[in-house]
Amino acid sequence: MPLITTPNFTSADDFYEALIDAHRDLDTPRSHELNAKLVLLLANHVGDNAVLGEALAAARSSAMASVATPVAAEDRPAAP
Repeated sequence: MPLITTPNFTSADDFYEALIDAHRDLDTPRSHELNAKLVLLLANHVGDNAVLGEALAAARSSAMASVATPVAAEDRPAAP
């Protein structure tokens, strides 16, 4: 089973809202812990190391691309 990279949510907005709510009131270390636990739970659910390897490679590639791409001045948050 190949990694699905096209939108596949029944309701992406509902999931995003639930994800944000799960992080609400957590400090940064607890938020990172929640993310790590969520990743491990979902990886266990997928259960296929080939698919998980594809997901890791895609996520890393995306993260590295965002590091290499500077944020345009107009897209940066305003200074306090």
